[in-house]
Amino acid sequence: MPRMPWPHYFMQITRLVAQRSTCLRRKVGALAVSKRRILATGYNGAPAGIRDCFETGCLREQLGIPSGQRHEICRGLHAEQNVIIQAAVHGVSLAGAEVYCTHQPCLICTKMLINCGISAVYYAESYPDQLAADMLKESGIHAALLDMPGSEPSSAEACP
Repeated sequence: MPRMPWPHYFMQITRLVAQRSTCLRRKVGALAVSKRRILATGYNGAPAGIRDCFETGCLREQLGIPSGQRHEICRGLHAEQNVIIQAAVHGVSLAGAEVYCTHQPCLICTKMLINCGISAVYYAESYPDQLAADMLKESGIHAALLDMPGSEPSSAEACP
C-alpha cells in the first residue's frame, strides 16, 4: 500500500487539531508547515484564560447572524490567527511556510497570512469569501482545495 501523500497527511492533522475547537458552529483547524515540518498549529476558540462559547453560548447564534458575517462580535479567534499567534509567541517565522486549513481562510485571516509571507494555502472545504480568494490570487500565494479522503489531491505535485 502506498504511503499517504504529504498534503493528505498534513490535512488529516488539521482535522485532529480542529477537535480542540470551542466553537459551537464550526470546528476549524490549521497548521503551518515548512520543509515538511510542522511549525505551529491552531484551532478556533476564545483566547487563553477567557470563557469560551461552551460556557457563554454563541452571541452570533443568539442574534441569528449568518455564517461568514460579523466576525468582530465573536469571542473566538480563527484557527489561522492562532497559528500566527503561536508562531509569534515561540519566535518562529512563517515566511515561506505552507498553511493547511480545514476550511478556506476568511478575508481577515487571508490578509494576515499574506503579511506573514506564506507561500501557499491548502484547504479541505471551501468558504464563501470571494474577496479572500481574489486577494490570495493577487498576492501570488498559491491556494488550492485539496481533494480528500481517498483521492489524490489535484495540487499534490505543487506540494513539496
